[in-house]
Amino acid sequence: MKSIILVAPPAAGKGTQSSLICEKYGLLHISTGDLIREAIAKNDEMSDYLKSQIESGKLVSDEIILKLLGSRLNEMQKGPGYILDGFPRNVNQAIQYDSMLKEMNEKVSCVIYLAISKELAEKRIVGRISCPKCGRVYNEFIAENQPKIENTCDECGIELTKRSDDNAETFGVRFQTYLDETAPLIDYYKKQNILYEVDSTLPTDQVFAQIESIVDQI
Repeated sequence: MKSIILVAPPAAGKGTQSSLICEKYGLLHISTGDLIREAIAKNDEMSDYLKSQIESGKLVSDEIILKLLGSRLNEMQKGPGYILDGFPRNVNQAIQYDSMLKEMNEKVSCVIYLAISKELAEKRIVGRISCPKCGRVYNEFIAENQPKIENTCDECGIELTKRSDDNAETFGVRFQTYLDETAPLIDYYKKQNILYEVDSTLPTDQVFAQIESIVDQI
């Protein structure tokens, strides 16, 4: 069973590439956020605990996340595999996840690092504008992603909008959190010889071509 982890800074294209990988290889996209929402919907003892944690603004413990994740993996052991989204977020979680997989006689197949500079990532975030009708996304600062008519959707011909949190300050906080928490995973998995670096500054199809060459090997 293929087990793939994507490590990526903000705006590296993790969501887009995850979707492409799942579509081509028939893999399941496992989001820890979705696992938590599904558990809450069951209205049992666990759901009450999760509701209280979220309502109080607290993070769900690693122990609970691993329990939910382990249950999901046990359900799909004969499947083609999965991409894990949102976990692990740091080295401590990665160590616990490896231990859980070892008990299940499984292991991480590969970790794909989507490399991008802070400068380009910031341009992608701060310059992002989108159509409120069709959802198409453009960018004010990246030439190949600009609309044909300034601030107007090519498809719908209506004015484009900008999310309030797509600003330099918010990006700076998100990127620093990535550097502090998630970036150390790169060295952790590199030492296991399962880390593959992909240039995510390229167009989407070229980034995916790099990923295909990796996934086809495992």
